[in-house]
Amino acid sequence: MTATLRTTKRTLDLGPAVELVSKEEGHRQPLAPEFVSAEDFSPLEVAYDFGRVRREDIEKGPRNIWRYKSLLPVPSNVEEIPNTEPGCTRLVRADRLAKALGLKRVWVKDDTGNPTHSFKDRVVAVALAAAREFGFEVLACPSTGNLANAVAAAAARAGWESVVLVPKTLERAKILTTAVYDGALIAVDGNYDDVNRLATQLAAENENWAFVNVNVRPYYSEGSKTLAFEVAEQLGWRRPQQIVVPIASGSQLTKVDKGFRELGELGLVEQSPYKIFGAQATGCSPVSAAFRAGHDVVQPVKPDTIARSLAIGNPADGPYVLDVVNRTGGSIEDVSDEEVVEGIRLLARTEGIFTETAGGVTVATAKKLVEAGKLNPDEETVLLITGDGLKTLDAIEDKVGPRATVPANADAVRAALAK
Repeated sequence: MTATLRTTKRTLDLGPAVELVSKEEGHRQPLAPEFVSAEDFSPLEVAYDFGRVRREDIEKGPRNIWRYKSLLPVPSNVEEIPNTEPGCTRLVRADRLAKALGLKRVWVKDDTGNPTHSFKDRVVAVALAAAREFGFEVLACPSTGNLANAVAAAAARAGWESVVLVPKTLERAKILTTAVYDGALIAVDGNYDDVNRLATQLAAENENWAFVNVNVRPYYSEGSKTLAFEVAEQLGWRRPQQIVVPIASGSQLTKVDKGFRELGELGLVEQSPYKIFGAQATGCSPVSAAFRAGHDVVQPVKPDTIARSLAIGNPADGPYVLDVVNRTGGSIEDVSDEEVVEGIRLLARTEGIFTETAGGVTVATAKKLVEAGKLNPDEETVLLITGDGLKTLDAIEDKVGPRATVPANADAVRAALAK
């Protein structure tokens, strides 16, 4: 069903959003719950007429992503409607991690503080706001885990039904932290790419279902821009010189770039250069492989990695990630599962931040980029940590534990500490 049919009884309010534009040839079309251009079959993204946007107006806004509503495809009263209110997570100056990595200045954008403990709360909040405007009634998604949590929670908060599809091999913690919201959780016998294909079919068959990363994907993906907005604001309204971003579908990396560019174009930050670096797990590294080979297309792979939240073998935005990284002068690397675990432990022991496997990929990739001379050690670097380690305990359960088990007396403790 088109946006025209869904909105005949009222005016569509998506803030500064004015139309959709195809990423390949720039074909334009009205705002609608569509994600592929009928003209050139490329992904659609939101185009805006921002008008005047001032720092002081943003700074007066709520302590969540709606402070940036003038830069997002959401209704003008979005903060007044029940939602999970994600965003405004901390930016941590990570001096001990910086020393361990061999970098002069590192900041960790810690998105574990979101309502369901990952950055997915941002994109889902924007998707839900747009879906409501288009008249949908059910919030749905295919997911590798974090999105499942976010969709189920956001639907519960909004009073909507939810349908969530996940691979049956998903981490147990992510299954439980989705099921607890009492929506319809369906485990599928297959990997994420199988689940995603199934979701596309169901989206076509169920006109009342808003699949956040399918039929309302152009709006959903804009939520990742808020990571760039927050980093820039928290740095005193400036763009970092280097930023390392994990790659799953690739959408997050491309939208972080879009966010930085929009801030510059609007005069909210100086037009200073920045480099974007991508991070993948070796067991699912099609974008890294394409970058290393100098290709502009991405060859799909079958995922085999503990970093299941990044295990998308056919990333939709892979080619656009390559464009961004090449344009900004960055690089893409991948790391083994063993390096992922060490990345998790390194961040934990240096900064007291427990990240899931995706964050382990980011930290380990940063280390590898430094060693390869690709990250400039003298330039300020931001690492995106997108999910909480409590979601992927199985990755470390055999790697950490008590130093010793002793009787309840001080001598036994002293003996254990002396070993």
